[in-house]
Amino acid sequence: MKKMLLAITIIAFNFAAFAQGAKIEFKDKDNTIDYGKVYRDTDNGIRSFEFKNTGDAPLVITNVLSTCGCTIPTKPTAPILPGKTGKIDVKYNMSPGPIRKTITVESNATNVDGGRVALKIKGEVLVKEEVNILEKRKGLPTSDQ
Repeated sequence: MKKMLLAITIIAFNFAAFAQGAKIEFKDKDNTIDYGKVYRDTDNGIRSFEFKNTGDAPLVITNVLSTCGCTIPTKPTAPILPGKTGKIDVKYNMSPGPIRKTITVESNATNVDGGRVALKIKGEVLVKEEVNILEKRKGLPTSDQ
């Protein structure tokens, strides 16, 4: 009887040791989305980081933090079941100039240190130059000559 109890204990311990838990895997290379060169007037600034729960337990995204107020992330509200996908939407305010921002995702994922993953956005926001047709252009012949 003692041997049987010992065997059951060892088997139970092995199952517990091999339990994976939730795991998060992002689709984007290096967890980075490159906006490229975009124009402020023609781009809404919204991008999505897609991920999959590759573990065997529900994945819970507990918090999503941005490095500044110019980047607003939106996290999923429901747990992501094993084998299912989810997304984190990020809206950048499209301020002209270079984009270099980090978004930190906090979760119960066991495959990342402390359940935290850093996501990045990069690119450059341009402003279209407006041309005033009434303004004299340099180098064009004028009738004053």
